[in-house]
Amino acid sequence: MINVSVDEKNIIVHSDINIGMATALPSGNLIVPVVKNANEKSLFELAKTVNHLAESSRNNKLKPEEIQGSTFTISNVGTFGSLMGTPIINQPEVAILAFGIIKKRPEVITTEKGDEIAIRSMMYLSLSFDHQSLTAF
Repeated sequence: MINVSVDEKNIIVHSDINIGMATALPSGNLIVPVVKNANEKSLFELAKTVNHLAESSRNNKLKPEEIQGSTFTISNVGTFGSLMGTPIINQPEVAILAFGIIKKRPEVITTEKGDEIAIRSMMYLSLSFDHQSLTAF
């Protein structure tokens, strides 16, 4: 139920999953192009679409329809070297997910021999959400 948006006092549940991807521009500003119907795309199609949108963003060639209609947004604060961040919701959506930097850390893992310390690549995820919209369900 996180793929919803708010229209004044109404909560709209979306069947299509249109993922907005916060993209840094050369000027330092952000723009949010949209991967339409992400739930219907293969991994290859997702990669192709993301690459197209990122390149179009950086070259100021996005079409109006490529920045409209997102139902959920993701942001990668790890590209700036940040461990984690608090993303700001792209309204009228009710949530946004931020990915931190992937970094190797020592972690305690359970193996057949018992607990061991191992080096693992780890990443923090930060989810900001509008609790008033989500508690209405």
